Amino acid sequence: MQDQRRTFCIIMGGGTGTRMYPLTRYRAKPAVPLGGRYRLIDVPISNCLNSGFDRIVVLTQYASESLNKHIFRTYKLDTFSGGFVEILAADQSYEKHEWFQGTADSVRKCLSHVNDPDIEEVIVLSGDQLYALDLRKLQDFHRKNEADVTIACYPEPANRVHHFGIMGINQDRQITSFLEKPKDASLIKGKPVLIDKKPHYLANMGIYIFKKDALTKLLSESDKNDFGKGIIPDAIGSYKLMAYVFDDYWSDIGTIASYYEASLMLTDPVPRFNLYNEDWQIYTRPRYLPPAKILQCQIRHSIIVEGCIIDDATLEHSVVGVRSRIGKKTRIEGVVINGNDYYEAADVIQEKRKRKEPLMGIGSDCVIQKAIIDKNVCIGNRVKIVNKKGLQEADEETYSIRDGIVVVHKGAVIPDGTVI
Repeated sequence: MQDQRRTFCIIMGGGTGTRMYPLTRYRAKPAVPLGGRYRLIDVPISNCLNSGFDRIVVLTQYASESLNKHIFRTYKLDTFSGGFVEILAADQSYEKHEWFQGTADSVRKCLSHVNDPDIEEVIVLSGDQLYALDLRKLQDFHRKNEADVTIACYPEPANRVHHFGIMGINQDRQITSFLEKPKDASLIKGKPVLIDKKPHYLANMGIYIFKKDALTKLLSESDKNDFGKGIIPDAIGSYKLMAYVFDDYWSDIGTIASYYEASLMLTDPVPRFNLYNEDWQIYTRPRYLPPAKILQCQIRHSIIVEGCIIDDATLEHSVVGVRSRIGKKTRIEGVVINGNDYYEAADVIQEKRKRKEPLMGIGSDCVIQKAIIDKNVCIGNRVKIVNKKGLQEADEETYSIRDGIVVVHKGAVIPDGTVI
């Protein structure tokens, strides 16, 4: 553990997440709920803690209130251990007049916090990815190769290279070229990696380990704002850059479609990202809620989190988040329900019933398919959310459609009988 104390972890948490709208309308992307009870930020923090790294800061900027609250309430490490999970918010001062302009710029503006002379390495991670990576293996590879920078890379087939920054490597896995989102694999210099005898190309995962001195020098010599688009390509030839190949499950949660697919993957009998591994726990805030109550339901391939009340409903291939309520004869299929932040009080429920207003949760006789229901939503009775018009994209007052997936906005009220 003492050796790991020489490593400082920085997690990016400040992006606007425009492609994840409307889930990022009121929150930073790393604060988006995951699996009914977690948030995306819990994944990189848990990877750090499980790897024995407990000196962690999260850089925040955009819509950071819920992210800040979650980190503050969740990660209270032992005072005597010397470890911490802290927030570094973007701010303006006499010397700094701008917000974070990119990944490299955010680290550059926070380098003064990495001033402990015992720190030898800095690990930079993204706050919005789904994976389980033992960072000690990344560190060992980095040290064994005496690298200035090591980049975690994920093998992608030729037809997907246009989504990523792609590394070209030599036979020793030293990075010799970097191309940001190439249109065609033929443009990539360097040897591909063979997986099942098929060529794959190394995509930048946005996970880096730097020698501290190399990081300081790289950022002071350049005014470029991003690691992938600027700092890393410029460092090739002047610094030793190595590619660490990670071949387990990894998903970059960058769009509504990728979020939806990754969320429903968690319901598989043996999901590629396994929440049930006691040796690699995903930590989150304890809520001390009662067990889920399930009455006469039909449930297949679904996750139901604590505090839920589900009465005579049918659920298939869905995630049901904390404190969710689902009424009688309702059918839920291929739905991610992010749950609720609180239970409605008895007097509020009584008053709403007098006014015939939907209660928080999902009412009776509803049909909901291929949808994401954000937090604190009130859906009335006999509501159908099925994308009736088959739209790929739309924005309405209470919902949006992205990639054919209906996303009901946080706090939305959907009256009885509504058809979407």
